[in-house]
Amino acid sequence: MRSTDIPDRHPLPPSLRPAPLQQRQALVVLVVDDVPDNVAPLHDALDEAGYEVLVALDGESALRRTAQALPDVILLDAVMPGMDGFEVARRLKSDPLTAAIPIIFMTGLTETEHLVAALDAGGVDYVTKPIKPREVMARMGVHLRTARHAMEGAVEREQARHALDAFGYATITVREHDGRLMWQTPLARELLQRYCGTQAPETPALVLQWLRRHVPAIVSTEGQAQEPPRLTLEDGPRRLTFRLHLQVGDPADASPNGEGGDWLIVMQETSDAAVLEALAQAFGLTAREAEVLYWVVKGKINRDIGDILGSSPATVKKHLERIHAKLGVETRTAAAAMAINRVPMLQSQRG
Repeated sequence: MRSTDIPDRHPLPPSLRPAPLQQRQALVVLVVDDVPDNVAPLHDALDEAGYEVLVALDGESALRRTAQALPDVILLDAVMPGMDGFEVARRLKSDPLTAAIPIIFMTGLTETEHLVAALDAGGVDYVTKPIKPREVMARMGVHLRTARHAMEGAVEREQARHALDAFGYATITVREHDGRLMWQTPLARELLQRYCGTQAPETPALVLQWLRRHVPAIVSTEGQAQEPPRLTLEDGPRRLTFRLHLQVGDPADASPNGEGGDWLIVMQETSDAAVLEALAQAFGLTAREAEVLYWVVKGKINRDIGDILGSSPATVKKHLERIHAKLGVETRTAAAAMAINRVPMLQSQRG
């Protein structure tokens, strides 16, 4: 029996690893069985059907070949001397590099506990011995299509998420039931650190509270999706807005109304820097005076403005006196009204 098997060696670096599923001309199948006579007919049938077939005769070899070749599907004997198929499957599923590869167990064991053990170890299916190649290929076809669709969908989602960064939208995925931040784009990491002082896997407390408060009401009684109120965090003239976008992951992990699942949240930062610049130019204000007038328009008192700008209320009062003089007004109300009339962008900013 000729095989396209490869010699044992350390796993290849990423640049030399086989192409992913969607880039290959032939699908790669790894057959793992300690009895060569069992492998031969299956190997020949798969080879004739156009698959590239690799063979491993023990558990250790199976792990090495999987790491080297990243096959598209693994046909795994359950009972082998040394490391059995159950342990091989558990190790493969614990490694992010190989966890997504479908494993179909080949077993002569028909007792329920053995079949359950095969599925618990990470198998997606099983076939009983003696092996019937046509049945095996039919089962393989189903799981290969499922794996391909899952992978293509993951690639598309990844590209879409990172594309949002380029347009100023950051995204995160939060698992509601334990509050874990599961995924974030580079821009999201930067924004969460700046506004909340947190890092993955920690989800900012305010964000998690907002998520848990609104998830139960996302789907109406008519089954129509309804976007909940957005969460906004402020940092001076900058604001970070959180929008609950959609549920991701396996819906089976959540309750019927979506509680407990993974949620994709879109974040966007906006800034009133242009408004501050317009205020400064319109009235000949310094940068700090423009900031004080900005917050006066939003209805903040001197103590609040001092807290926002890191100044004392007395310092804010001095800035406000100079603002009154430059605008030719006597009260903060008159200053706010003049600012709104001169800088139309402020009309939507009044608190």
